[in-house]
Amino acid sequence: MHIHLLQHGSDHDPARLTDWLSSMGHSYTVFHLYAGELTPRPAESDALIVLGGPETVLDQPPAWFKAENKLINRYLDGQKPVLGIGLGALLIARALDAVVAPGTYPEQGFHEVTLAPESPFDLPEQFEAFMWHRYVFSLPEDALPLGGSPAAPLQGFSWDSGRVVGLLCHLEVTLASATQLIEQVKSEAAPVASSSPTAERFVQSENQILENATRFHQLAPLLDRVMTQWLKLA
Repeated sequence: MHIHLLQHGSDHDPARLTDWLSSMGHSYTVFHLYAGELTPRPAESDALIVLGGPETVLDQPPAWFKAENKLINRYLDGQKPVLGIGLGALLIARALDAVVAPGTYPEQGFHEVTLAPESPFDLPEQFEAFMWHRYVFSLPEDALPLGGSPAAPLQGFSWDSGRVVGLLCHLEVTLASATQLIEQVKSEAAPVASSSPTAERFVQSENQILENATRFHQLAPLLDRVMTQWLKLA
């Protein structure tokens, strides 16, 4: 299979995803929309992955935003698999007429996800995932929920019998990609941690996020499960 990946920022790269695709014999092309590259044509790939990115594009859409939304809708209307992660999941949820808005609390770092009873995802009943979001979404019509965390009751969804998947949480992140995210936040003079005592429960410090590399390695088999299940339809 040949898969297109849409990237929204230099600090939101595919991380472990491209290694997984290569190891499974798939080819791929990454389109750097933030750098002025044009959106691809749906006919040129077998599946689409919409990566994470800065949530500011939801309030201040860049020049390429309209073209990407049109592309996402074309994939949703077709028969090819679509996967959204982070910002990508928010964009897909909105294209499916779900509500997308700031959540009660931001989530950054590692937090536990509990599967919903009706969840179709091939994942443990409880697992730890990496979070990096402020916005959340409601469950699109006719979709099944992944499950949730204490700060975000809906961490993902499956739509059209699993052809379309949205993940608010990140299973693809590595130690290197997480470090890159944190360095970008620091360069923008924005704190990684929140000043709100309540919200601080869900926003980990740089040291808390990076101190244990094993946590990042433990995401790999979870990503493998999701990707394998998602691409079975193709």
